[in-house]
Amino acid sequence: MLEELKERVCRANLRLVADGLVVMTWGNVSAIDRQAGLVVIKPSGLAYAGMRAEDMVVVSLADGEVVEGSLRPSSDTPTHLELYRAWKDVGGIVHTHSLFATAWSQACREIPALGTTHADTFHGPVPCTRKLTPAEIAGDYEANTGKVILERFAQVNPWHFPAVLVAEHGPFAWGKDAQAAGDNALVLEQVARLAAESLRLRPDLGPIQSEILDKHFLRKHGPGAYYGQEEK
Repeated sequence: MLEELKERVCRANLRLVADGLVVMTWGNVSAIDRQAGLVVIKPSGLAYAGMRAEDMVVVSLADGEVVEGSLRPSSDTPTHLELYRAWKDVGGIVHTHSLFATAWSQACREIPALGTTHADTFHGPVPCTRKLTPAEIAGDYEANTGKVILERFAQVNPWHFPAVLVAEHGPFAWGKDAQAAGDNALVLEQVARLAAESLRLRPDLGPIQSEILDKHFLRKHGPGAYYGQEEK
């Protein structure tokens, strides 16, 4: 079942290691088959070394029940499912504990837009959620993590900000598929590090000019985008 999608999800998970975004087992990637209503995701706590496509777990988008696979799905599966249910165009989701993005998450601070590297992907500061309440933590914690992300994005376009910092936790990123979500996770880590280094050099540094922020974001993602090559 969904053998090709399993291959892509497995490769995307292994890429997190190659890109330096995970250590130990601290991360996961999923992708969705919208027509089938099924999500493929990394198993919980499975080491990346020796990971195979057949290890991936298939779960139902509707209720999160395992449809195929002998291993338990990632403990973050309910978070992924909340986002897939709310954002119909999202095809892949990545969660990591990458060093710099997680540092901003632990500090409960959004990542300010300081330069054009940031503006090429994020149309302003990378959002950070509020802290979960004790009741939310004691209850359906992972699903509630997804809900606080959606709460933070109630008035925010998820395609203008294809990643979020969960306060006291870490980053999630998304895209049209697992590979694009991985790209956004990698960009997020880079801009998180750039912001930290820039503020270390100049603590009083202010945000990028709004005009150049708009220019760089819209030339890649706006209706008249002209960066790169046309898709054939």
